[in-house]
Amino acid sequence: MTGRLKIHLKANERIFINGGVLKVDRKVSIELLNDVVFLLESHVMQQEDATTPLRQLYFIVQSMLIDPHTVSLARQIYDQSYTLLLATFKDRDVLEGLVEVQTRIERGKPFEALKKIRGMFAVEQRLIDAGDVEKADVKAVA
Repeated sequence: MTGRLKIHLKANERIFINGGVLKVDRKVSIELLNDVVFLLESHVMQQEDATTPLRQLYFIVQSMLIDPHTVSLARQIYDQSYTLLLATFKDRDVLEGLVEVQTRIERGKPFEALKKIRGMFAVEQRLIDAGDVEKADVKAVA
């Protein structure tokens, strides 16, 4: 994130900022005045929801943002998963999207990578429904 950004949170909503978790007790607006890494609660995926290859990749990248202490391990897992995904998918749109995700990760933009991955969920679901890609083994993320 660069520069100033105003975020509006609802009562009891959480936001993850630089590895910390903040929960607000009432509707509030906060303004981030400097460069921080953050995730809104609505963008946080639970491990049990990482049921497809791209959702697992999302969960891994999300881990890089939420827990800065484990970035090195999460990056190793990401690199392995990325290689496997390139071999798994044959769809051109997904493969091009994965290249964009990789570029964003290499540039230190994991939040932008998450946005790209989220945007590919519908294509992945279409491929799963057509039988071109299998759902993932959730245990593979753990």
